Amino acid sequence: MLKFLSKVKIEFNALDPRIASCMEFLAQCNARKAKESNPACQIQVKRRTDDEPPKIGVTFVNGVEEKFDATSISAQTIRNMILEKGQLLETEQMFRDAGEPWPVIIPEEELHQPAPGTFSRQSKELGTGDTESGLLCLLLPLL
Repeated sequence: MLKFLSKVKIEFNALDPRIASCMEFLAQCNARKAKESNPACQIQVKRRTDDEPPKIGVTFVNGVEEKFDATSISAQTIRNMILEKGQLLETEQMFRDAGEPWPVIIPEEELHQPAPGTFSRQSKELGTGDTESGLLCLLLPLL
């Protein structure tokens, strides 16, 4: 998770009963495997004394910042969102490294084309082209 981040900032009041998400996320950030994935990631913890709700802020390696209200979102959900955005960052970087433009622009007419090879050969053998018969073709060898 940390390999996609350059900075994590966690703010909470230790006496606030709503800090579970912050504490769990902090534990995930401090895990050995997470730290090894990106030792340069800065983890800042700000202990507050006011009544502000717990907050988690992250900065991705590309500079994009995200802030989360830790009272209404679980640490696992935040982690999953970071991993999803991280995969997008990796994909973008792969395209840029290959000299391809980003974002990839798919022409409108290609968006509506059927996917090639989707049950086509097996469906033709049965004489139909619907999805049910295609699924049947996949299951026949198992019967």
